[in-house]
Amino acid sequence: MRLGALLCGGELLLLDGQLGTGKTTFTQGLAKGMGITDVVSSPTFTLLKEYTSQSRSDTENETQRGLALYHFDLYRLDNPDEIIDLGFEDYFYGSDVCVIEWAAKADLLWPAERLHIRLKMISETERSLLFTAVGQRYYELLRQFHYATTSS
Repeated sequence: MRLGALLCGGELLLLDGQLGTGKTTFTQGLAKGMGITDVVSSPTFTLLKEYTSQSRSDTENETQRGLALYHFDLYRLDNPDEIIDLGFEDYFYGSDVCVIEWAAKADLLWPAERLHIRLKMISETERSLLFTAVGQRYYELLRQFHYATTSS
């Protein structure tokens, strides 16, 4: 939730980890932090689900669309080129937030800047998360995230 609250749009978060490590659960918390009230579930069979946060208003008379979360699951993907064939690549360069489960299946397609999150099962109730920032924007995001988690 704390990381989701820091997202402002245009972020690409790549998730990897074995089955049952909590990739979808992580995405649910991220969505909650973004202000998304919909039930977030795994897009394993559809490849993509879209959720939108509550709308934001700049003035009393103007309401803007809230930030969208595009939740991808590449588990059933056979060939990374399918991402391009389906037109998904456009999402990764957009102004909303993309979370990709099983991101390693398409390693060669990701933009130069991104946040990679590796989840690992420690026990039934514990997970370890390894965050790897690629690019200045994501280094700054992790710095803010570290501050938010250590100052509360």
